[in-house]
Amino acid sequence: MLDSMGLAELTGGPWIYAVVALSVLLDVFLPVLPSGVLVITAATAAAAGTRAAADQAAQPQEVPSLLALLLCATTASVLGDLVAYRLAWRGGDRLDRAIARSRRLTSAQERLGAALGRGGGLLVVIARFAPAGRSIVSLGAGAAHRRVQEFLPWSALAAVAWAGYSVGLGYFGGQWLGATWVGVAVSVVALFAAGAVAAYVIRRPRTPEPA
Repeated sequence: MLDSMGLAELTGGPWIYAVVALSVLLDVFLPVLPSGVLVITAATAAAAGTRAAADQAAQPQEVPSLLALLLCATTASVLGDLVAYRLAWRGGDRLDRAIARSRRLTSAQERLGAALGRGGGLLVVIARFAPAGRSIVSLGAGAAHRRVQEFLPWSALAAVAWAGYSVGLGYFGGQWLGATWVGVAVSVVALFAAGAVAAYVIRRPRTPEPA
C-alpha cells in the first residue's frame, strides 16, 4: 500500500519544483496537463514531512517546501499567462481563425467574453479554476489587444488564488486524512469541484436587470 513514504520518494528532491513549474507554465496551452494534481501531491508530501518532524522517532524525509512550492506554482502561472497573452497579441488574426475552426472554443470564448463584460477582472480569477478557462482568458486578452496593465494584476491574483488553494488542499488534506494517496485523491476531487463551480459561474445566463 502506498503511504507517506511513497509520496516522499515520489516528490523528494529539488526536481519536483522544475516539474511543477514546467507543467503549470505549459498548461495554458495544454490544459490536459495535470499541474493541479502535481501541486497537490507535492503539498501532501510536505504534510508528511511535518507529521514526521513532529514524531521524533520517525526517519527524516526529504519533502518539498510549502513556501517554495507556492512561489514556484504562482510564478509559473503568471509567466505562462504572459507568454500566451504575448503570442495572441502578435498573432491575433491567426488565433481567431484557429478558434473559429473549433465550435467548442468559439462558444467558450463567447461565453467568457460576455462574462468578463459583466464582471470585469474578477472573472479572470474565477476562470483560472475552470477547465481551459486560463487559456481562453490569456489568449483572448492578447487577441483583443487589452493593455498589459489591465491583464497582469488579475492574472497575478488568479495565480496566487489557484496556487494557494491547490497547496492548501494538499497540505491540509494530508494533515486531516493522512499523507497518503487517499488524501491526494480527496484533495484532487475538491480541486475539480472548484473547477466545476467556476465553470458554472462563467456559463450561467445573465440575470435581466430591473427596468
